[in-house]
Order: sequence, then structure tokens, then C-alpha cells
Amino acid sequence: MLLKAFRPFLLAAFLPLTGFAQTAHNLAATPDPDKPLLTVETSCGECNYGLPGYDCDVAVRLPQEDGSSKAYYVDGVSIGEYGHPHDKNGFCVAVREAEVQGKLVDGRFEATYFKLLPLEPAKPKAADQDQDPEPDKGQYSTGEKGQRDKKE
Repeated sequence: MLLKAFRPFLLAAFLPLTGFAQTAHNLAATPDPDKPLLTVETSCGECNYGLPGYDCDVAVRLPQEDGSSKAYYVDGVSIGEYGHPHDKNGFCVAVREAEVQGKLVDGRFEATYFKLLPLEPAKPKAADQDQDPEPDKGQYSTGEKGQRDKKE
């Protein structure tokens, strides 16, 4: 009975917290053919690009006129939309590539199109590469407990 009396208060207290996430639902599904399509690095701005902030947010590195690149937060894309940000290939752990369209506004990139590109599969080693068939013969030998010790 007492809990029912506090229900409106709890709803009013926590409802504003749900409106601050960046979402991509308003972005175009396909790129605009009249605007340049950039392939850029994307990752967590705080974790991987050193941008100031208190929470993990998507950022992109955009090319600059002098040939360098600079990181900007992205408006319009939520960091959780592409999986958990701390997973193996999540935004907080990996730097990925994305195709983007948008513009810089007040030091932030306002995305109109954002497509996270798939990871490239690991390339198998070529069979003809120089590989040491017996790794424990050479300047290192396998010592106790499988540790490699330098031969003297």
C-alpha cells in the first residue's frame, strides 16, 4: 500500500534519466549521394581518444586539412547500439572503422549517416614465410616450466 503512494514519485524521479542517450533511430538508412561519404576510425571518445567526459560515448577521428586527424564526439549514435561497449570488439576496447556523413557543429560531429563496418577476418600466415620449425633451437632454449631462457 505504501509503495503505491510512492510510485508516481519514483516514476517522476527516474523518467528524465532515460532521455539523455544518443540514438541512431533518426539517422538515414542509406548515405546521401550528394554528400561526401567518409570512412573514418570510430571508438569510445573517453577510453581510446582521450576526450574529456564522464561516460563512454561514440567518437570519430576526422581528417584535418593539415593531414592529421582529430577526434570528435558523435551526436546521433548511442554507444550501446552496436553491442556491449566492453565486449571484445566493442567501442571501449577496439578502434573500428565506419562510413559516416554529417557536419561539425560546436565541436561535435552531428551524424546524418553512420554505418559501422564489419571487422576484416584475420589473415592466415603464408606457408612460405620464414618460420622457425624448431623454436627452441636458436638463441633461446626452453627452460623449466616451459619458460624460454636466453642461451649464453
